[in-house]
Parts: sequence; structure tokens; C-alpha cells
Amino acid sequence: MKRFDTGLYFITDSTGYDEPEFLRRVEEALSGGVTIMQLREKNKTTREYIKLAEAVHEIARRYGVPLIIDDRLDVAMAVSAEGVHLGQSDMPVKTARELVGSSMIIGATTKTVEQALEAERSGADYLGVGAIYPTTTKVKTVLTSVDTLREICRAVSIPVNAIGGLNKDNCHVLENTGISGICAVSAIMKSSDPKAAAAELKAVSDRLRAGREINF
Repeated sequence: MKRFDTGLYFITDSTGYDEPEFLRRVEEALSGGVTIMQLREKNKTTREYIKLAEAVHEIARRYGVPLIIDDRLDVAMAVSAEGVHLGQSDMPVKTARELVGSSMIIGATTKTVEQALEAERSGADYLGVGAIYPTTTKVKTVLTSVDTLREICRAVSIPVNAIGGLNKDNCHVLENTGISGICAVSAIMKSSDPKAAAAELKAVSDRLRAGREINF
């Protein structure tokens, strides 16, 4: 049975940090109330990605937080991560589901109702929808309206998380959308106090979301 809560979905960004400082920030964030986390590394070699994923997974296990690997199903399988997150240019969700069966969490990035419905039909367990605001990460983003986010939440039965430039001061736009949680990158990674930042965002998410924990 897969059991996970997307209430506060933490996405890492190692830019500008050496590994010890990066891992320290990850642990601080987890101690602040992160419920699920994604390791996102766009520029590392496969071996570097696996090595870092192993270190991050060790920390995540101590906090009982599922680890999701961005883009790379091979890395996720290599470190026995709890899941993988796939964008529109990555391996199709249907193919990934056929490869790993039902046990692994598979998330998908979607920007339209049609993409969301297709991802759900293909076996996605949750969706990331955005970007709601412009972001400072190196990931290419296309803005998604709050109205589209709300339509996606109504169209699918799996959890939907908002992503993109979100912080404790601008999440009010997500009220009454039906989201299951929020995703945060810079608001936590670039904070002088990642633990406090995570705790603040968790409180915001708890007020916004439907508050459902998903069991399969």
C-alpha cells in the first residue's frame, strides 16, 4: 500500500551549496514539517545523482518522508526511492508505470485539464500544476492560471499540488482551489532558516488544502 501526504512538498535545489551544507538544509527542512520531498538535479551525471540521492534518502528515511526523484526513473530505482516525478518531456507516465508496477509513487507535471486527465489515466498518483508565479530556479517554467489549477482539481480524483514561486506571503491566491498541498523550492532552500520556513509553509498549506491523506 502506498501511503503519502502531499501537504508540504519540498523540492530541492543544490545550486550554490556544497554537499554538507545542502544536506544540512535538507535535514532542517524535513525537521520543519515537510511531508514529501523531491530531489531535483538537472546537471549532475548519473553517478553523481545516485550518490547524492543515497545520502538524501538516508536523511529522508529518518524522518519518515517519501523521497521522489525528479525526471530519472533509473536513479529512483537505483536508490529504492519511494517515487519518481515526470515532466511532459520525460518518460511517459504509462511507460514508467509499466516498468515499476503499482508500488512506486509516480507524479506528473501538468498544465492543462487534458494533460491532467491523461496523466491520471496513465497511472499517475499525484499532479504538480504550475508555475503559479515566476520562479528563480533554473527550470523552464510556463505560468498556469489559478483558474486552470482549479479546473484540474475538479477534473481528477488524485491529489493536485500547486507549484511555482510560492511562499508564505503569496499562497492566498490558492484559496478554494481544491489543492491537496503546495510545492516549495526557493522559499525553503534559500531561507536563512529552512526549518522555520518549512513550518510556516506547512501551516499555510494546512489552511488551504482539502487535508486528505491518500492511501492506495
